[in-house]
Amino acid sequence: MAKAVVGKVAGAGAVPDLRASPNSYRYFDKVNRLVSNEVKVVFTPSGRRGNFPRGTPLLHAARVLGVDIDSVCGGRGLCGRCQILCTEGSFPKHQVVSEVSHLSPFTETERRYNQRKKPLAIGRRLSCHTLLEGDVVIDVPADSQVHRQVVRKDAEHRDIKLDPATRLYYVEVEEADMHNPKGDLQRLLEALQRDWQLLNITCDTHILTQLQAVLREGKWSVTVAIYMQGKITAIWPGFKDQALGVAVDVGSTTVAAHLCDLRTGDVLATASMMNPQIRFGEDLMSRVSYVMMHPQGVVEMTAAIRESINQLIAEASAQINSTPADVLELVLVANPIMHHLFLGISPLELGGAPFALATDSSLDLSAAELELSLHPGARVYVLPCIAGHVGADTAGVILSEEPQVASEMTLLVDVGTNAEIVLGNNQRLMACSSPTGPAFEGAQISCGQRAAAGAIERVEINPETLEPRFKVIGCELWSDAPDFSDKTEAVGITGICGSGIIDVVAEMFLAGIITVDGVIDGDLMEKTPRVISNDRTWSYRLHSGITDIVITQNDVRQIQLAKAALYAGVKLLMDKMGIISIDRIRLAGAFGSHIDVKHAMVLGLIPDCDLAKVSSAGNAAGTGARIALLNAASRTNIETIVRGIEKIETAVEEKFQQYFVEAMAFPNKTDEFPHLFEVVARPISRIISGSAGDSGKSRRRRRRI
Repeated sequence: MAKAVVGKVAGAGAVPDLRASPNSYRYFDKVNRLVSNEVKVVFTPSGRRGNFPRGTPLLHAARVLGVDIDSVCGGRGLCGRCQILCTEGSFPKHQVVSEVSHLSPFTETERRYNQRKKPLAIGRRLSCHTLLEGDVVIDVPADSQVHRQVVRKDAEHRDIKLDPATRLYYVEVEEADMHNPKGDLQRLLEALQRDWQLLNITCDTHILTQLQAVLREGKWSVTVAIYMQGKITAIWPGFKDQALGVAVDVGSTTVAAHLCDLRTGDVLATASMMNPQIRFGEDLMSRVSYVMMHPQGVVEMTAAIRESINQLIAEASAQINSTPADVLELVLVANPIMHHLFLGISPLELGGAPFALATDSSLDLSAAELELSLHPGARVYVLPCIAGHVGADTAGVILSEEPQVASEMTLLVDVGTNAEIVLGNNQRLMACSSPTGPAFEGAQISCGQRAAAGAIERVEINPETLEPRFKVIGCELWSDAPDFSDKTEAVGITGICGSGIIDVVAEMFLAGIITVDGVIDGDLMEKTPRVISNDRTWSYRLHSGITDIVITQNDVRQIQLAKAALYAGVKLLMDKMGIISIDRIRLAGAFGSHIDVKHAMVLGLIPDCDLAKVSSAGNAAGTGARIALLNAASRTNIETIVRGIEKIETAVEEKFQQYFVEAMAFPNKTDEFPHLFEVVARPISRIISGSAGDSGKSRRRRRRI
C-alpha cells in the first residue's frame, strides 16, 4: 500500500494540487524517503533535476546532470568554489519538500575550511562534502558557477533631453550674526531664493542634524541637492559638481543597474546579474505559488531582490571609484510581480482573477525605507504599472519607443517568461500579457540553459543534407570552421540558450525535419543519422560530444506552447484594434534583443510583417528607466499615457483558446504569412501518423503549406 501511495505522489506523472497544504507534502515526502533509496535533487537556476541514491555527494549529482558548479581541488574541500545553498520549503511544481535536514551534517572538512579560508556564508555548504539524504532544491550561486550567466542588458546610446529631478545648487550663505538672529536653515533658504529663485524649499531631519557642521566646514559655502525643485536631500561643504543616479530594470530572470551622472546624462557604469529569486521559482507563477505555500515567502524574496540591487549599485559605484552613498536617486521598472515583491507587497492577488494590483500608480519613496544602501536622503521613483500582468517595465518600453507619437501601427513585445504586448499608434494604445513560460530562456528544454559561455546561440541547418552548423557564446566562429574545436576547448559546448532554441526549431521546420504541426519526421532516419529514435517519438541530434545536444519532440512542444501563447495575445489585440496587419514590430528585452527576427516569424512567434520593419528594441525597459531618471517631465508624460491605455485580459477572452490552438502550427494554422514566404522558401508540409514505437513505417501525406 505504501508503494502505491508513493508512486502516485512522487513520480508517476501526477501533478500535485497547488492548494494542498505543506503538511500533506511533508507527509508523503517522509513516506517516500522511508520506502525508497532514491532521493530527488533540483538545481536552480538551471532547473536541472534527477534522482540519485541516498548518500550521493551533491557535486557528483551536479556533474551527472550537467549543472555548472566550479571546483578545482578535485572534491577535497580545499578551493571552496563549489558552494551551494539549500532552499527550504514545499515545491509542488517539482513534487519536492526541501529541508536542510535532507543533507548530511556539517563535516569536519567544512569546519577546517571555515578556519583556514573565509568563513562560509550562513546556509552555504561545500557541495563536494555534502551528501543527499532526502529531496532537496539546491541553489548554485553565481560565484560558484564556471560559466556565469551572460546578462545582456547593457545601456544603449540614446539622446535624452536632460532635465533631472535631482539638481545641485552651490550657494554662499550669510554667516550667523548675533545682531540678526536667524536660524542657519533660514539663511540657507534665503541664499537659494536669492541666487536660484527657489521658493518653498523643505528638508528632512537628516539634513537638519548635519546642517550647522557642514556650513561651518565649508566656511558658509555649500552645495545642496534639491529633488523636484522642492526638497533638500543632500548637502556638502564647498563646491560639488557630480550627482549620481541609477536606473534599475528588475526582470524575472535578470536585474540590471545603470549608474548615471545626473548633470551630464552619461552612463558611467553598468552592472547586471541573475535575479536571485530564481531559487524560489523559475517563472512568475512559481514564485506566487511559493508565497502561497510559505508565509515568509514575501519577506524572503523582498530581501533577496533588495540585496541584489544593493550589490549591483556597489559594483557599479566601484567601477568609477565611488560609493553607493553618492547615489542620490534611483528609478525602477519591473513587471507587476517583481514590482510588488520589491516593495514588500504580497503578489498573491496577481496569481488569479481578477489579477488586482495593490497600486498601479507611480510611486515616489525614500530609499532608506526600502532598505537600499544609498545616500540617506536618496529618493526612489517607480514607474506606474498598466494592468495586472503588464507592469512598469512595459511603461518603460513605451517611454523609450514612443508608439503613441507615430501614425504607423506598431507592435511592441517584451519577450520573457511573461510576454508583455503593446499595440497601437497616435490614435489608440492597447496592452495585454501572455504566459509564455521559461522555455525561451532555456528552462523546460532538455538540453536548455541560460545564456552563458558554451551555450549554442545560433543554428543553421542545410536543407539538403540536414547537417547543422552553430555558434556558441564565447566564440565568434561557426562550428564548421577549422579552428572551432580549438577555440571552444576552454568554454566547451554545454547546452543551448533561448536564441539558439528559436533558431534550431525554425531551421528544423524549414529543412523539413519537423512538420507544420511540430512533429519530428522519423522517416528521415533513413536519410541522416541526425534523426534518432526516442521511445515513441524522434529527436534531432544537434551535437555529439562530452555533452550531447539533442532536440526532442517534447522540446519542440514546449516552444509551440510558448509561441502560441504569445501569438494568441497579439491576435486578440489586433481583433480589438480592428486591423489585419501591422506596420512595425519591435522586440524588447534581453531575449528579444538576441533572437533572429526571421526565425521568430518562421515559428509564428510574431505576426507577418515586412522583415525590414521588424527589429530589436534592445533593453527598452532599462532605457525607459534612464529617461525617467534624467528627464523629470517624462514622468508626468508616462503617467498620462498609461492612464489612457486600454487593457485586455487574455485569461477571460473567449477567442484566446481558439487563437492559441491555431498558433500551435508553424507558423500558423490559418493565418497567411506572405511577407515571410517572399524571403524564405515555403517547406513541404508532412502530415505524419504513427510513432517511433510502431512496427511499420509512418504513413504520410505531402502538400504545400
